[in-house]
Amino acid sequence: MSNETPKLYVHKPKKAQLKKHLQQQSRSSPSPSPAPVTASSSSSMASQSTASSSSRVPPTPPKESLARRYKFLWPLLLAVNFSVGAYLFMRTKKKESIEEDAAAVTSTPTSAVSTAAVSDTSTFHPVVMEPVKVREPIPLDQQRELFKWILEEKRKIKPKDPEEKKKIDEEKAILKQFIRAKSIPPI
Repeated sequence: MSNETPKLYVHKPKKAQLKKHLQQQSRSSPSPSPAPVTASSSSSMASQSTASSSSRVPPTPPKESLARRYKFLWPLLLAVNFSVGAYLFMRTKKKESIEEDAAAVTSTPTSAVSTAAVSDTSTFHPVVMEPVKVREPIPLDQQRELFKWILEEKRKIKPKDPEEKKKIDEEKAILKQFIRAKSIPPI
């Protein structure tokens, strides 16, 4: 045994050399493939002359990693992940918009029949709306408290220009009239 430690890939044949060797082997004899060469035998072979290189067995190439072996699947995997993410994102957006539409329908009074302007009649879906619920009138004292709260909020607003200030002052004057009045118009 020699004192040198075997170095990996010191005598690694190039791809062209491997092909050449395999072709020569297949021409010379149709025998089964040779056994893999160990590191100790490759170091002993390296000490032999290069004249016997035709009898030398090339080492088996290392196994490719899983990622390289299936490299054609990576774009497909990325596309599928992107599609699933987009689907989930759009589904949650759709749910939020439906909830907002439902809140808007219940908060604003509308007629019982609604017409939708649709350019293509083949995709027309009739809109069924729930009838407007008539609510009980708000008591006068609660209405006054509500008007006082609105007036306080109007006082907190900082106007940006004189026109906005004038508009806010007019709204505050109307609110003060409602608060002072003995009877308040229904909301």
